[in-house]
Amino acid sequence: MLNPNSELESPPSNAVEQEEHWVSVSDLMGGLMMVFLLISVIYMVQLEIESRKIKDVAILYDRLRTQLYQDLLAEFGDDLPRWGAELDPDLSVRFLNTELLFERGESDLNPAFSDILADFFPRYVAILTRDKYRNDILEVRIEGHTSSDWGRDVNEEDAYIRNMALSQERTRAALGFVLALPSVVPERSWLVSHLTANGLSSSKLILNADGLEDGARSRRVEFKVRTDADGRIATILQDVH
Repeated sequence: MLNPNSELESPPSNAVEQEEHWVSVSDLMGGLMMVFLLISVIYMVQLEIESRKIKDVAILYDRLRTQLYQDLLAEFGDDLPRWGAELDPDLSVRFLNTELLFERGESDLNPAFSDILADFFPRYVAILTRDKYRNDILEVRIEGHTSSDWGRDVNEEDAYIRNMALSQERTRAALGFVLALPSVVPERSWLVSHLTANGLSSSKLILNADGLEDGARSRRVEFKVRTDADGRIATILQDVH
């Protein structure tokens, strides 16, 4: 029989050590889980902050584009019909009257188009270089577009290449003409760092409602504005990583 007055025997020392070992591992795992949880929370908060920044940039530039469109429309709304031109909400000013622009297959500006550019461009630059726009404009593009046609005896690939050369020559002619206008001299430095000439051949045709090429409207010159919204968003995303 057990002696009621006898002391309880202590557990073996190895059992105590094993129990202490598992307690230590459990504490360690719990601590690691808390660290990982804290890192996850911080990362999610950072993503939320960057997401809000991107949204704010998008809203800012949408407002800027809307305001710029309204200012351009107020300035040129009465002139566009007689120029054979149109203003798109994407900030493209398209000159579509082929007969006024260039002779067929030629790159020299027609006198009528020179007169239009001499009237249009200084007023256009005056708007773009206002304090509320000039630092947020990344590029002002002069784009030359052609139809896909180059005559009967020229295949599609050769026609594209020849039209590419023609469109590039035309945009360079337009660029040289507008930069030489005396009225834009005060903004010459800004223009040199922002204004580009881009010949695009028939890569961006205008189609009719039935999906067929509209040759006359495809032969056009466009002035387009690119804001710095994409650059700002890219910088934010880069900072996240």
